Amino acid sequence: MTRTPDDFPPFGPGRHLLSVQQLDRGMLDQILELAEVVDPIASGTVRCTVLDGAVLGSLFFEPSTRTRLSFESAFLRLGGEVTTTTGFTFSSMAKGESISDTSRVVSGYSDIMVVRHPDKGSVAEFARASVVPVINAGDGAGEHPSQALLDLYTLRRELDRRGKSVDGATIAIVGDLKYGRTVHSLMKLLTLFQGITFRLFSPPSLELPVEIERYVVERGHRIVEMGSATEAVTGADVVYATRVQRERMTEEVLSSANMTGNLLNRAMLHEAGAEEIIIMHPLPRDSRMDSFDLSTDVDELPGLSIFHQTDNGLRVRMAIFLVAMGCSAEAVRAATKNQSWDATLDWF
Repeated sequence: MTRTPDDFPPFGPGRHLLSVQQLDRGMLDQILELAEVVDPIASGTVRCTVLDGAVLGSLFFEPSTRTRLSFESAFLRLGGEVTTTTGFTFSSMAKGESISDTSRVVSGYSDIMVVRHPDKGSVAEFARASVVPVINAGDGAGEHPSQALLDLYTLRRELDRRGKSVDGATIAIVGDLKYGRTVHSLMKLLTLFQGITFRLFSPPSLELPVEIERYVVERGHRIVEMGSATEAVTGADVVYATRVQRERMTEEVLSSANMTGNLLNRAMLHEAGAEEIIIMHPLPRDSRMDSFDLSTDVDELPGLSIFHQTDNGLRVRMAIFLVAMGCSAEAVRAATKNQSWDATLDWF
């Protein structure tokens, strides 16, 4: 029987990261603190060799740009090496090989694996057969724990700049709440804080799954369903917008959702008196006309943080690797000592 993420032990050295439910507040703080430690490495100020000789197996069976490159860049910047495959066509699964066999074989070539798969629960199946730690990079409409961690890291920094805290924050979440795995992971992760109010808006048929709502409410947080994105952002500290996951929907769901125009644009924020609000989006953003996504006309607003999220993803994913491979902050500092980049020599 395939185990679910809930069946796996808390995240730590030598362990898989499949769900944010494997994190407690202590481990969360450790990851976020490590993300601060690796900042000079992520920004290219210093070299790091802490993972010298280690190999990452990067397996993406679903299209990805940011997540795959972020994970691979993070491992390389820590001094490791990467082997990668993308899509079913270029894997032995196209020949009928099982997830279990693929995982066991590739994990024998790797020290850690990052896996994305279109089917919910599939990455847990990879983990069950793997002989090395597995990091979930997205499993269908399931979870995306590293995205939730980088979202939280960004959210905390943006609120800090405004003299606010994650505790007691009012967070608007708008868009596809049913299939948007980033929403599921982020809301679960935020339950480790106190007194959060979630103001939700989604098109018909794309509402938050009941099990996610129950998980959040049972842990003492408040969920308020709103009639529009404008209502959701009114009075909120943050808005988290999500792309509609059309690739996961049937034609019946798409037609019933009746999505036209923008999910959220500058005029709506102006109407809500929320032009200073922190604006987040996990990307990719569908910028085509009538895509029902976050409009590009918000890009010049002072609270736009979507590119801070992508930059922070490198730091947070480096921290995840370090925890999974048992590397302390002291080991990182030792591996970066006297490793400054020589900007002159790097040109030749």
